[in-house]
Amino acid sequence: MKIKYLFGIALATMLISSCSEDMMDSINRDETSKTADKVGAKFQLTDAEVATAYSVVNGAYAWYVSSYTEQLFGTGNNQLLKIEQRTVSEVSGATTFNNEWNATYSNLMNLTQMIQKCSAGGIDEGKYDLLGMAQLLAAINWGVLTDLHGDIPFSECFTGNSAPKIDSQESIYTAILQFINDGIANLEKGGSNAGEQDIIYGGDTSKWIALGHALKARYLLHTYGRNKSVISQVESEAEAAIAAGFAGFYLDMFNGVTADNAWSAYQWSRYYIGSSKTVDDLMLEREDPREPYYNFDALGGDVVGIPGNTELASLTETVNEPIWLENGAANLAIMSESELYFILAEAQAIQGKDAQEAFEAAVRSNIAEYFAICGDEIDDADIDAYIENIAPLFEADALKEIRIQKYLAQTRGEMIETYNDMRRIMYTDGSYPVTMTNPNNMSGTGNRWPLRLPYGDSDVVSNPNVAAAFGSGNEAGMYIFTENVWWAGGSK
Repeated sequence: MKIKYLFGIALATMLISSCSEDMMDSINRDETSKTADKVGAKFQLTDAEVATAYSVVNGAYAWYVSSYTEQLFGTGNNQLLKIEQRTVSEVSGATTFNNEWNATYSNLMNLTQMIQKCSAGGIDEGKYDLLGMAQLLAAINWGVLTDLHGDIPFSECFTGNSAPKIDSQESIYTAILQFINDGIANLEKGGSNAGEQDIIYGGDTSKWIALGHALKARYLLHTYGRNKSVISQVESEAEAAIAAGFAGFYLDMFNGVTADNAWSAYQWSRYYIGSSKTVDDLMLEREDPREPYYNFDALGGDVVGIPGNTELASLTETVNEPIWLENGAANLAIMSESELYFILAEAQAIQGKDAQEAFEAAVRSNIAEYFAICGDEIDDADIDAYIENIAPLFEADALKEIRIQKYLAQTRGEMIETYNDMRRIMYTDGSYPVTMTNPNNMSGTGNRWPLRLPYGDSDVVSNPNVAAAFGSGNEAGMYIFTENVWWAGGSK
């Protein structure tokens, strides 16, 4: 039997090796399945939404950035220990964000296919609602890539060019805002083609239109340092989003998603996340009702993470954690309702207008959501008491307290926007109102707080344009410590 078995393998190997390449292609082709260009765009929408929420906005980009913003503390004697230590090879390495770099470009390829199918000559031409949804999602994904990495391959991507050029962030921002404008215009044409494939808004174009205005307010605010005149437009777009009923853009774990949310899955598999003293001190100072839920003592040790503390960062399951990490069914925020109200409040305060109503709406929204995600409720009267408690801080310096409250609100998964705020505000105002305390942010050789994230390794090793920008030898990746992104005052 053994001889016959070996003879069978040898014969099969001979037959396979003698097959032509064309024959093998024919054998491997599933004639019953449609190729990607024949699949309707709506069947790509669900994947685009899930990928945006999981891999792009709430994946490793946010996990690592949360240490830079000190909204969370990295533990576990592994990657996030190295981030807390600001280990250069981890902070600036091309392999650090390679998975997220690839996942975001993969999602953008999917969205580009959707846009092409719904445009003139495509198989879904005239399905304007799907087109508008894909355009808004593309704006978010391109926004994350360029906000974090600066100049990136853009215009020559998905064209068959194996080495697309790097485009300027300024030009990419022009394209992002065009995606949003076009998306809103297409959604206003109506349509009901998404159906249950839209697991966030259920195909409701009015909600997508509200999202479009909210996104426009966000991305215009990012550019405020480059063009101060946009601030009135930021205000008007935020007001338009509110008028249209924007209540957040969240991926609900119960609506077609069976997995745990990205944050809980990460914590349960590795226990790399703890509460940060930087956040906790601000909450204690304000008698914040979210504090016991943010700095939750699950293990009886009552230990809060001290940014940069190597001893604490090397431990696992020791440091307190935000209790929302234990709720795998918690939704994932792509853009929260409170972010929009904070954007409106900041725009009004910058212009010297009364921002109290928007500020209070932002705080109310976040606290109510925070308690719900943590499996509890809070009375309106208790939120009123908190707002009254922080009123003197708001009255003394409205803009400062708006920004601090936004920082506190975004400790549940919205660290990418906080990282954007920090760099934008340091450029426009010279400093950020929350002081970073990690002593490893500075070293004997200078700054070690990254002003951007390094490119992904897949392009560093295969695209000479990216390789040249990344650098080589001792200078490889070191640009992230010295070169701001365009909207934060840099040249790239």
